[in-house]
Amino acid sequence: MSTEPIELATALAGFTQLWSPRIVTRVNDYDVRIARVAGEHVWHAHDDTDEFFLVLEGELRIALRDGGAEREVVLPRGAVYVVPRGVEHRPSSPGGASILMFEPSGTSSVGDRHDPVPAHVDATIGHAL
Repeated sequence: MSTEPIELATALAGFTQLWSPRIVTRVNDYDVRIARVAGEHVWHAHDDTDEFFLVLEGELRIALRDGGAEREVVLPRGAVYVVPRGVEHRPSSPGGASILMFEPSGTSSVGDRHDPVPAHVDATIGHAL
C-alpha cells in the first residue's frame, strides 16, 4: 500500500485490460478499485455486500434484476450508484468508461452467483496497481 497520494488518471494509464479491476488502496476492510470497462460484463450478484460505483470517465449502464423485474440505470461521468446486496446486475458501457468501486477485500468481480464468464471478463478479487 502506498503512503503517497495516488493520481487516478495516472493509475488508469498504467493498464489497458478491460473488466480487470486494480486495487488502488484499502480503507479498513474495503478495497478501492479502478477499472476500464467496455461492452458487457456478466450478470452476477454479491450475496453479502453492496457494490459502490463511481464513473470517472465515460458512461456506465447497470442492468438490474430484482424481484422478477428488470430495469437499467445510466450513470454519466461523476455519478455514483450502489447496487444493493443480492441484486443481480450486469454493468456495461457501449462507448467505454473508467470506474471506481468500493468492495470488501476479497470480493470477486463476478460475485457469488453469475452466468458463464466470457473471455473478456477477468474473474478476480482485484489486481495490485
